[in-house]
Amino acid sequence: MTRLHLSFALVILLSVCESRASPRTVNPCCYYPCQNKGVCMRVGRESYECDCTRTGYFGTNCTWRKKQLPDPQLFAERFLLRQRFQRDPQGTNLMFAFFAQHFTHQFFKTSGKMGHGFTKALGHGVDLGHLYGDNLERQHQLRLFRDGKLKYQVVDGEMYPPTVLDAPVHMIYPAGTPKEKQLAVGQEVFGLLPGLMMYATLWLREHNRVCDVLKQEHPTWSDEQLFQTTRLILIGETIKIVIEDYVQHLSGYFLHLKFDPELLFGMQFQYQNRIAVEFNQLYHWHALMPDSFTIQEDEYSYEQFIYNTSMLLDYGVEALVESFSKQMAGQIGGGQTINTNLLKVAVGVIEESRLLRLQPFNEYRKRFSMKPYKSFQELTGEEEKAAELEKLYGDINALEFYPGLLLEKCQPNSIFGESMVEIGAPFSLKGLFGNPICSPEYWKPSTFGGSTGFEIVKTASLQKLVCLNVRRCPYVAFHVPDPSTETATGDHQNGKPSTEL
Repeated sequence: MTRLHLSFALVILLSVCESRASPRTVNPCCYYPCQNKGVCMRVGRESYECDCTRTGYFGTNCTWRKKQLPDPQLFAERFLLRQRFQRDPQGTNLMFAFFAQHFTHQFFKTSGKMGHGFTKALGHGVDLGHLYGDNLERQHQLRLFRDGKLKYQVVDGEMYPPTVLDAPVHMIYPAGTPKEKQLAVGQEVFGLLPGLMMYATLWLREHNRVCDVLKQEHPTWSDEQLFQTTRLILIGETIKIVIEDYVQHLSGYFLHLKFDPELLFGMQFQYQNRIAVEFNQLYHWHALMPDSFTIQEDEYSYEQFIYNTSMLLDYGVEALVESFSKQMAGQIGGGQTINTNLLKVAVGVIEESRLLRLQPFNEYRKRFSMKPYKSFQELTGEEEKAAELEKLYGDINALEFYPGLLLEKCQPNSIFGESMVEIGAPFSLKGLFGNPICSPEYWKPSTFGGSTGFEIVKTASLQKLVCLNVRRCPYVAFHVPDPSTETATGDHQNGKPSTEL
């Protein structure tokens, strides 16, 4: 009989684990984390690496089958490119789509100079940097320094952002765009789309409106106190609208969500937030965008809509709000949902994920307590697409994070699949409730200039944001009007909501 021998690497590991270890440290290799004949090597005091050389597997623990990943451009053209527009079954509209884009651009600001893994945003949460700028110099260029207000211009009797002639901040516009056509706001990319500049205008008007309310309440306050307190109020308004209007619509829940920070008082909770690159990637919802844009009776192509510097002033805020509220947005999940003009964005996300070496889709499923998919057919819910994906990736466990989110079959009557909700929701709610204004130290009237300011926060809504800042209250919601009922815009008096706070 021949004698069986342990592998050389295993003999070394056993001898290390059997030796006397420091009482303060434990060798992580003693837990045998490396699978499929991978060799474990201790790194530092508490870390390890798995050598997966010639095992046919890769990844942190040598658990993923290695195969050449598909070309991002070819993959996107086959599996992500829209063949026909698919309406979101929840009735999501472009008002929602532009809100998602404008809201997230205050903390999703990838630093081109430092690299894909870095952000140039000062904060990792809701600080309204897209309104006030992400640094003090930009903020000062946008401020009026009178009564706490921001700079503005008046066109046809209505307030709009100033031009870069009056607020000389860096804005991204096509070369040759006259400075008098360049509107200046906190986020340098908002000139890209009229929908983003529409929201910037609404928040500008809201800031200056609240300043007037506080000035009346506190006539002795300085410009600085009025500005900073108004900013805190608008941060509170934003969180309230995001939870009770935006997330409420997105969830599809019959249960009414409520923004009440006091629910967390008395328990351990960390009032700060960090943005993960995976959350940034997950939030690339460009499939919401239609194939063209309709403003009143006029239809615009992407070429006519992008960097349209006159549309906001030509039509006015009311017309854009009503048009975007009535135009259907696209479904995000299920694959083949992205317009050809935006496909390059998805390609860039896939390339970035490989550069940053994100783990495969199934690993995130497990991390968020979901069962990993066993096959591509289980993922997509159909056979033809699943068979093509199997040829490309070889194994479901090699499927990448962002493609998995977009290709996962949608839940019934939902805008996307299970993973997008289960992975995205914890990031969203933690970031919102983790804002310092929600802490026991700050969630009280004095933070917001007294009971009047506190009430503005606690009663905020999307409809009030719009209707308190336009002449005529239009139809405004995150869903298209229900065709079976009469269009309702709330309890109005002379085009305004009944509550005038």
